[in-house]
Amino acid sequence: MKIIVDAFGGDHAPDEILAGSLAAAKAYGVQLLLVGDEEAIKARAAALNMDISGCEIAHAPSVITMEDEPKAVLKQKHDSSMTVGLTLLADGKGDAFVSAGSTGALVMGGTFIVKRIKGIKRCAIASVLPSDKTPFMLIDCGANVVCEPQFLCQFAVMGSIYMNRILDVASPRVGLANIGVEETKGTPFVRDCYDALRQEKAIHFIGNAEVRDIPAGVCDVVVADGFTGNVILKMYEGVAGMLNKNIKALFKKNALTMLGALCVKGGLDEFRKKMDYKQYGGAPLLGLQAPVIKAHGSSDARAFQHAIRQAKECVEKSVVDEIIRNLPPIEPAAPKES
Repeated sequence: MKIIVDAFGGDHAPDEILAGSLAAAKAYGVQLLLVGDEEAIKARAAALNMDISGCEIAHAPSVITMEDEPKAVLKQKHDSSMTVGLTLLADGKGDAFVSAGSTGALVMGGTFIVKRIKGIKRCAIASVLPSDKTPFMLIDCGANVVCEPQFLCQFAVMGSIYMNRILDVASPRVGLANIGVEETKGTPFVRDCYDALRQEKAIHFIGNAEVRDIPAGVCDVVVADGFTGNVILKMYEGVAGMLNKNIKALFKKNALTMLGALCVKGGLDEFRKKMDYKQYGGAPLLGLQAPVIKAHGSSDARAFQHAIRQAKECVEKSVVDEIIRNLPPIEPAAPKES
């Protein structure tokens, strides 16, 4: 299996990307196709004493930065590491693509270069997050600010397939992100989504998921439009960071609290592992014709290694093929009254 890697995407590229990629190749037995400035890749590998002799390199002299417009992946920077990597994937030169670069550019490039599965109206960013019980998927996390109810039905089906194939959840419970559990809660759009999801036979829909209950693990797949999903994701990340910072400060307060930390070290380590996003890898862009994984922009080597593992599992467990087989049709829009 060959994984195509955007060697220059992310805050810590290329050093952490190279380290994580080589660790993944060793741990999972995958082949690597590194995309980026060839001389720069070789120079950094030599400086860091990394052996990349077993890796292929595809030369791409430019980089999509966070300041670039997403459309730059298609126009101004067609020779960027992200554009070249996505093109290689679309041409069948690899089995999956992993990048920690610009989310907007990756969504646009995935949509117009790799292309969507026939019948899928929008690809969606799907993040796996920890809960008090088991991990859950939040979909969409920002690819589609404006949605239609039937889009969310497709998101729910794709998310359910991923959770079943990758995380072995037998019958994923699907909840609609809302401000309350009652059917009548939410905006007209959210209520329309509720009705559409309730009629979707390919999923196990349990109704509304009140946002405050999501961390408790009320469902396995949380569906939302991209704006709502991104707000939930950013709040989730922010609260987790704040808790971690304050817990550290509390135990470092004085000698007595440091002694207390030693007494509960096992529990703290278990809690930290449970809440660690790095073990989940990245966020797959579900709905594309081949696996594309968006690693976190701040990914270190360990996080990027897990993103490659995630890509490998998507290929091995035929997530794209399963989506194609179980795709609910998009009904034609009703004609507007004149």
